[in-house]
Amino acid sequence: MSRIPKSAPRAIVYPDRDGRRLADNTLQYQWIVTIEGNLELLFADRPDVFVAGDLLWYAVEGHPNIRTAPDALVAIGRPKGYRGSYKQWEEGGVAPQVVFEVLSPGNRAGEMRRNLEFYDRYGVQEYYLYDPNKDVLKGYRRSGGELAAIDDVSGWTSPLLKIRFDCSTAPMTIRYPDGRPFLTFQELGEERNRAVRERDAAARERDRERERADRLAAKLRELGIDVD
Repeated sequence: MSRIPKSAPRAIVYPDRDGRRLADNTLQYQWIVTIEGNLELLFADRPDVFVAGDLLWYAVEGHPNIRTAPDALVAIGRPKGYRGSYKQWEEGGVAPQVVFEVLSPGNRAGEMRRNLEFYDRYGVQEYYLYDPNKDVLKGYRRSGGELAAIDDVSGWTSPLLKIRFDCSTAPMTIRYPDGRPFLTFQELGEERNRAVRERDAAARERDRERERADRLAAKLRELGIDVD
């Protein structure tokens, strides 16, 4: 009697996309890219800090349904580089320590509760949730083995990132450790253009000063005065 060969076990697929949009509106999108982009700049000189936005995070090997995609995440101790998704077991078991979510009017309380439970269960150390429509920030920090709400997040400084949440402004301002504000890409471009204009103006002024000095030296030589 012939034996039916066993088929090889089917490979588990971990999709790189979940079919969901990054943002529901332009305000939410602007905040997501501003937070993620400025975090990239903050850690630009740290090869051991990985920053990503809207990247699927798979927490448990063999369970592709145990996943989420934070609007922004920071994984300290993990190298920079391309990833289609963040598979925790391929990252030395390191969970993203800090995650950010930016709300839209379409987000529901149940969804936010599930996100908090996921981040609590799988090792996030700090979780920040911002509603740009209401200009309301909530923060959670791991304490006693679980994520607990930060009582007063206004003026709060992230223990891991050293950035400060300045809620005295409207809308909220996130500040670098040196006090500079997180800027939108448009604001960063304007700041760069202003710096270029100031640099060029200073260079032109130095050229004019040099020309005036050369003309003065020429006149002095005409008078027989040695300027060398």
